[in-house]
Amino acid sequence: MLTKAKLLRMPAKKYMAKEQLEFFTAQLTEQKAEALSEIEDARQRLRVPPECKDEADRASFEMDSQLYLRIVDRKSKLVKKIDFALRRIKTGEYGYCMETGEPIGIERLIIRPTAEFCADIKYINDDQEKHFAE
Repeated sequence: MLTKAKLLRMPAKKYMAKEQLEFFTAQLTEQKAEALSEIEDARQRLRVPPECKDEADRASFEMDSQLYLRIVDRKSKLVKKIDFALRRIKTGEYGYCMETGEPIGIERLIIRPTAEFCADIKYINDDQEKHFAE
């Protein structure tokens, strides 16, 4: 199987070739399995409340519950992004910026396989979000 080092050394003309798509499919599939496992673990912890003998125990359980709910929410969003990336692999759109159509870049995809935008567009979008939030 292709390693990250080999992937980075591949020539630009091989961008999103079969080998690369197989590499990212494996990465995304592994990330999805991990996220689903973490979701199930968090849900299991939410289903089995401990015996709370006093207010401190109850408060601790409430804080833990909030943490597990955030984990479920965050990981569920990640699973949706992974599924979207896997669909883009199947359609041949993976690895290309959804706004400009330019390559996202192997380095960026290794760090964030669910990336939908090239770094320049992502920076602009984040900057605009920050500006509108103020």
